[in-house]
Amino acid sequence: MVTIPQVCSAMQDVLTTVANAAARTTGFVQRASTLTGAGFVQALVFGFLANPRATRAELAATAAAVGCPVSAQAIDQRMTDAAADGLDQVLAAATTTMLAADPVAIPLLQRFTGGVWVQDTTTVGLPRTLAHVWRGGSNQHTTDTAALKLGVRLDLTHGTLQGPFPDHAITNDRKTEIVEHPLPPDSLRIADLGFFRLTDLAQDGAEHRFYLSRLAILTAVFRPDGSRLDLPRWLTQQPEVVDIPVLIGQKERLPSRLIAVRVPQEVADQRRRRLYADAARRGRQPSALQLALASWTLYVTNLPPERLTVDEALVLGRARWQVELLFKRWKSHGQIDTWRSGKPSAIRCELYAKILAMILSQWAILVSCWAFPDRSLSTALKVVQQHALCLATALHTHTLLVTALMNLARCLGVGCRISRQHAHPPTFQRLLDVSEAVLA
Repeated sequence: MVTIPQVCSAMQDVLTTVANAAARTTGFVQRASTLTGAGFVQALVFGFLANPRATRAELAATAAAVGCPVSAQAIDQRMTDAAADGLDQVLAAATTTMLAADPVAIPLLQRFTGGVWVQDTTTVGLPRTLAHVWRGGSNQHTTDTAALKLGVRLDLTHGTLQGPFPDHAITNDRKTEIVEHPLPPDSLRIADLGFFRLTDLAQDGAEHRFYLSRLAILTAVFRPDGSRLDLPRWLTQQPEVVDIPVLIGQKERLPSRLIAVRVPQEVADQRRRRLYADAARRGRQPSALQLALASWTLYVTNLPPERLTVDEALVLGRARWQVELLFKRWKSHGQIDTWRSGKPSAIRCELYAKILAMILSQWAILVSCWAFPDRSLSTALKVVQQHALCLATALHTHTLLVTALMNLARCLGVGCRISRQHAHPPTFQRLLDVSEAVLA
């Protein structure tokens, strides 16, 4: 698994070698200058990591710290389209740098040698002046909105990131770049319904991977003998928990396992209220099928019962929210969706630099506290941000960067823990408890 020296090498390669090459390719650097391509990238990435609301003067101070003393005005003037294109190339290199920590000490996650991957996208709204770069959705009022969609997979076992891969917000989740990257054998993929596609589930099975997914309610479900199930009517005659083999898909007839758990009445009522509210925003009414199935939590998986119990499936299904929490940290602590300028090229520079900062923070967390089940990733990100300038000044010397990361790792190892809770157990506690229940 990844070591601190390996993380150092990855940081130096992406922020120095790749950054300088990208600056030459895009024309950001055309002659010898105080502000090199690497210096510019490092100033923005570490400057915004330390303070997501950094002024141009603060970025200039960071540039001086990495060996490129320039004025705040110079920083602002260099935030051009060429600079943004260069940062985009650096971001592409970072997203394909796959680093994996020692597996977290949770038996249920360690059961899958290829990892337990949660997958989703998030959208960052942009000014309309960037619609030519990143297209948003269209509506009855305008067709030139701008927004960026980021597709991510996070391995809950080893902390590895796939992505974030940028795409037009108008792109359907099932057609984003993240789905093109295969997962290793004996991995488990847990994705939002936006990614539900029977051909992908079938491919998972054919390539010795596993899936756990909510069931799209319009999916045809059949008994193994080929007779179709009328799910709403059939479920009314079933016990609180259903776990049966089925075939899914009108044409595909994909062998799968249906897990259905009746939810408490207050949960069903809450779901129906959301359905009515969402339908009202669209000028529609929720369907009878949606309202009927709101009483149930429905999953399909290709894992047999002896490999995954119903209780384990429910806990892992809830763990999918870890990728949502990742996006929340990126937006609340990393502020990837805010910027100080109205200039389109400067907005792109700031956006890409902040995303890069979040990737680097994940790399730092991998070699410090990822293996602890009870770590607080929100607190960990804040600690990494506090050490950003230390990392920046140490970046050019491998031994200094190793020392800086070791110091950071010690801080993260002792100061980023959360306690067990009785009323609202955190995810790590649920995962540990269900593992212990199976062993008992």
